[in-house]
Amino acid sequence: MRFKRAVSITVDQFPKVFQLVLYRAVTGVIFYSLIYVILHLGLEPIVHSLQMQALQDLFSSLIVNITSGDGEKIVTFLAGFQDSLSAALSDLVHLIAAHSAGITIAALGIVLLMLLQRFINGIGNFAIASTINDRMSTYARTQFSAAYFKNLAKAALYEVIYAPLGLLYDGITLLACWLFFFFVPSLIPGYGIGTVLLAFSLTVAAVVLTQAVKLAFVCYWMPAVIKDGKRVTTAFKESICATRGYVRRFGSFVVACYLIVVVNLAFGVFTFGSGLLLSVPLSYIFLTVMQFVSYYEEGGNKYYLSRNVIAEPDEDVAAKDEDVRQ
Repeated sequence: MRFKRAVSITVDQFPKVFQLVLYRAVTGVIFYSLIYVILHLGLEPIVHSLQMQALQDLFSSLIVNITSGDGEKIVTFLAGFQDSLSAALSDLVHLIAAHSAGITIAALGIVLLMLLQRFINGIGNFAIASTINDRMSTYARTQFSAAYFKNLAKAALYEVIYAPLGLLYDGITLLACWLFFFFVPSLIPGYGIGTVLLAFSLTVAAVVLTQAVKLAFVCYWMPAVIKDGKRVTTAFKESICATRGYVRRFGSFVVACYLIVVVNLAFGVFTFGSGLLLSVPLSYIFLTVMQFVSYYEEGGNKYYLSRNVIAEPDEDVAAKDEDVRQ
């Protein structure tokens, strides 16, 4: 029931996809332009060096000789290719070591910009969540800009906590994906298409399950701050400690994540990637709606599905609340 209601509200909130796309486009242009400038300044001595040119010429010669069709010429070239490649790479490594300070500063600058971009995008996500809550509670059409500046302080504090924790958790997820994609299949005798498919399957399952675990734990965090006005830190603790209904939330988010994978894959394949501009932000909105629906339901609160349809809490949740009051 909650899943169905979340889908209904997401469809009603579809215009917010374009607001999110526009916001991400503006922030993306700004931050990726800065990243490009840092990369250009930090790597220019490497990219335009004689050592890099020598390495490029070596690979160009490899392609030319292989495509020439002259077997004797290919054999002669390959005989000295390994030594030439080792020498070229050695020269390039020495050049990188000589400019290690500049490269390190550039790398740190890029990491900081990526964190800042995550922080700024998170504030935009918080504003979208606020408009969703207004829609569910009073069916109001709150402007994105109004919600953005109204919740700026709370959103900033929320992101100060969530952004680094989310980045750390994503790193753990990537590690799990690496283990499932490379390490686990290596334990299976032989290597074929079946092993590759198993690796992909395990990797997707790892991503879905780890994200579902995270979403189930932080499910009430943002809704508690926005709907009930709780302090960010208090709402975080309550959400992490909310064990009642965790299995149900986890199961819902597993289904939601698999659905998102299928939808984004379909949009990406059948539209040659262009459909991802809509499906990716729509996926975020759907997950946000799922959090608010769970929070409203667990709190026994009514909410709008559409202009003339008000959803009642699930009967099992209402019964539990009644038992607690008695």
